[in-house]
Parts: sequence; structure tokens; C-alpha cells
Amino acid sequence: MKHVLSLSTLYPNTTNPRFGTFVARSLEALARRGDWRVTVVNPIGLPPVAVGRYRALAGLDEVAEEGGITVHRPRFRLIPAVGARRNASAIAKAALPVIRRIHAESPIDVLDAQFFFPDGPAAAEIADAIGTKLSIKARGSDITYWGGIDFARAQMLEAAERADRLLAVSESLARQMEDIGMDRRKMRVHYTGLDRDRFRPLEHTQLRAQLTKELSFTMPDNVPLLVCVGALIKRKGQDIAIAALKAIPGARLVLVGKGEDEAHLRDLARTMDLDKRVHFAGSLDHNRMPLVLSAADVMVLPTANEGLANVWVEALACGTPVVTCDVGGAREIITNHTAGRLVERNPEAVAAGVNEVLNNPPMRSAVAAMAERFSWETNALELAAHYDDLIGR
Repeated sequence: MKHVLSLSTLYPNTTNPRFGTFVARSLEALARRGDWRVTVVNPIGLPPVAVGRYRALAGLDEVAEEGGITVHRPRFRLIPAVGARRNASAIAKAALPVIRRIHAESPIDVLDAQFFFPDGPAAAEIADAIGTKLSIKARGSDITYWGGIDFARAQMLEAAERADRLLAVSESLARQMEDIGMDRRKMRVHYTGLDRDRFRPLEHTQLRAQLTKELSFTMPDNVPLLVCVGALIKRKGQDIAIAALKAIPGARLVLVGKGEDEAHLRDLARTMDLDKRVHFAGSLDHNRMPLVLSAADVMVLPTANEGLANVWVEALACGTPVVTCDVGGAREIITNHTAGRLVERNPEAVAAGVNEVLNNPPMRSAVAAMAERFSWETNALELAAHYDDLIGR
């Protein structure tokens, strides 16, 4: 069987089960096909003293079977906040002995990096050491954020030069990769997948009551319900979504996610006298997401940048239109007013876009049809074709 080894710092584990789930779903779907053996190396960065959230990471098993895939978790030395320049080399140093052993037992046909920084430069160093084909995938902030930092951009450009092929999650991101100096001829767009059995419109009439029960806050049937899904960090724009509520009569907003901006967002809601209309749901199990998205009237995400947000596709599949900003691959997903609105990144524009949808809501079945082209099976088919092309089979 052909063998791909995927190096990915972006991967779920028992401590962070929602971290990089889309990477796991993609690789699991590829493994289920049966034509490619998939091995994952998920390096875990730990500071010199593993305290706080790092303590749980230090306790992870170094090898585990997850979703039909063997996942190896070598540790590398991480210096929080200031050590990014050396992370790629630290990852390569920690992962190379593990990968050499795997390669000796079952030769690796393709080494794959699932995020461009720091995974891409680390994978390029390892590919040179073991002499194998290399593919690197870009997902969004690895290009839009790290591509703006001189040392990271230099490392990524060197890795892109070494790579045999490159993947991007949207056409927009591929253009940005080309803009910073990567070879467009190496690139292929590889859209996200979707669990179509899970993400679909839930039509029963008690969705709000069930949501109230499961999330422990009151969610009336007769008011607009907005949901915003994403890490609670500045670039996702939850503060803009909260401020927009002032101009959306009666609407409630559910924020799904956790992050460093939570305290600020809670203070903002109180200051604006909106704390009774803003609900913090925290991180939710993936099985609950279709309930939340199906119960919502609009999924709103005033994000500053994305490659292609999985939640855009998941919301559409649940029949919920999306109001977001014209960033990354949004224009490739929100292609008409059935799917939602693309708006400027300010409270007034977000409120106007949401009100337009609320005043003329599309049929949920029509919204769900906008996501029909997405599935993990299609994602895996395209990924297998990409690897086959890479090794000339």
C-alpha cells in the first residue's frame, strides 16, 4: 500500500479535542479509502516547565490509535511567545528519529505537512533527510499572518521551493501564496470536506427548547437567533458581532468557542447592556454543532482573515445563511443571497447584512443545497489524486 506520513501540529487530542478536527477528518477519510496508508506525526510543543495547560499536553501518550490512524506525538522544546523563529527546526529535530523508524518499517512515499508554518519548513528539512516527496498545505493564517513576518516568510518560501506540490484551501489563498513568492504552477486548490450525515437541517419544532436545555440559557422561539463559531480571539470579530446587536431588534447571540478574548467580550456585553442577549457556550462537542447551527437564523462571523472557514460550509449544510466578511475564500462559498451576505467589517454593516437576511429569509433547503459539493469523501478522493500525481501513479 502507498504510504503518506502527515506532519501536523494542527491535530486534535484528548486535551484539545476540537483543535484541528478538520485535519483529522480529512486524513481519516483518506485512510478509509484503502489505497493509501496514513500515519500522523503530531509534534507537541512543551516549555521547559510544563505548567498550566501544558501539563495535560505533557501527559499525552506518545503513540495512539485514533480514528483508524496511528498518531505519534514526539515532544519538542517550545518557548512561548518568543520562540517561533526556531520552532520548525525544533520540530524537525524531535520528529526525525520517529519518522526514520517509521520509514524503515514501511517506506514513506509522500511526506505531507498540513499547515505551512511551522510544519512546512520542518517537513522540508525531514524530506531532505529521508529523501522523499513533499507536499505542503496552506490553510489561512499560516499565510495571512505568518507570511507577513520576515523570518517566517523566508522559511516558508524555502520550504515551498523544496516542496514538490502545494495545496491551498481556496483560490483566494492560492493567489496570496503566489503574491508572497510561491510557485503557482505547484499549487492545487483542495477544498474542505463535510460530514453530510451530521451537518444537515434539523427540522423539528423543538430546536430552541433543546438548545435551552443543553446550553443552560433561555432561548425564546420568537426572537432572532445568531450564532458565531470560532476561537474567541480578536481577528474573529466577536466584538463586532456583539456591537451589531444594538441594531438587530431583540436578537440573541450565541458565541461558540473559547479564547484569550473572552473576558474582554464579557465586559463589552455588560458595558453595552447586552449581557442578557449574548450567551457564551464555550467549546462544544462536534455532535452538538448541527443543533446550534440548525436552530440559528444566521451564522455571523465578522472575521479579519480566513483561508476557508469550515463553519461557513457547516452552517450552509444546516440550512443557515452566513453573514461574514469578504476575506479569504468567502466569495467562493457565499456566492449569492441564498447563501448569505458579504459585508464590511464593522457593526453597522454586519447588522445591515443580518437584518437583510432576517427580513427575507431563504428556504433552508435552498441554503443547504449550497453545500452539496462538499463531503469528506470528495475531499479524500481529491487528496488521493494529488498524492498519486505527486508520485507518478
